[in-house]
Amino acid sequence: MQVELLPRHLTMDELEAGLDHVLESPKDFGVLRLIVRRPSVGAREVLSEARLDLTEGLVGDNWKMRPSSRMADGSAHPDMQLNIMNARVAALVAQENDRWQLAGDQLYLDLDLSANNLPPGTRLALGTALIEVTPQPHTGCKKFVARFGVDAMKFVNSPARKELNLRGINAKVIQPGVIRLGDTARKISYED
Repeated sequence: MQVELLPRHLTMDELEAGLDHVLESPKDFGVLRLIVRRPSVGAREVLSEARLDLTEGLVGDNWKMRPSSRMADGSAHPDMQLNIMNARVAALVAQENDRWQLAGDQLYLDLDLSANNLPPGTRLALGTALIEVTPQPHTGCKKFVARFGVDAMKFVNSPARKELNLRGINAKVIQPGVIRLGDTARKISYED
């Protein structure tokens, strides 16, 4: 019988050592490195292609079924259709590519997600779709701590680095379309 050991959780010093690489993320164009659909709680499907829809978000994902404490009626929050994480942060905390999906996000972009670079209202062209960054904060949870450790949670949610959005950002679909692994996410100006 073979026992499979999970990667150990990185220490704060190890996480801090990877911050410079994260901060080198592209500003205007970023590659879509991973697409994950969450068909049910705890389930993950890694996709090479997905469809983004105005009412469903990522088609086949359970976003619409997830209650939100931020909504008076407990329904899914319309500004939290898509959870996006910086691929470099995911690589750092997860340590192995097949563990990125454990972060619970749907899209992993090699792109600077900081509030300075992508403030709420920023639009990104991705594949044939258009998405918009929303103001809803994206923070870690108990599951993130269990999968990546307390130091990882402190690292991504540090008050000193809150504006970097290391845990990620929320977005909504503005124009439906198809996205594919390797697509480039491009910031759109209002003149485009």
